[in-house]
Amino acid sequence: MPHVLAKLKNVPLETIKAILEKDKAFHASQGMYLEYLWQNADDENEVQFLFRIDNLNKTKALIHKLHTDALSQDPNANLPEMTYLI
Repeated sequence: MPHVLAKLKNVPLETIKAILEKDKAFHASQGMYLEYLWQNADDENEVQFLFRIDNLNKTKALIHKLHTDALSQDPNANLPEMTYLI
């Protein structure tokens, strides 16, 4: 089963937790299901979260579009680094 691991810096754990909860229905409608959320023990300014995904190519295309849109609105947007796992 494919997964996507996201690493995000400079966003407090509680903030990203709230955002992920708010976006839960949207993620599920796109075949993305949050499995884990961690704070880096060696860097409190880094969080990582893992989604189980239904379709790797669909998820990659969606994230590419969302990140491209975000960067077009704010070239300095703080976006997560994505790692796709199969």
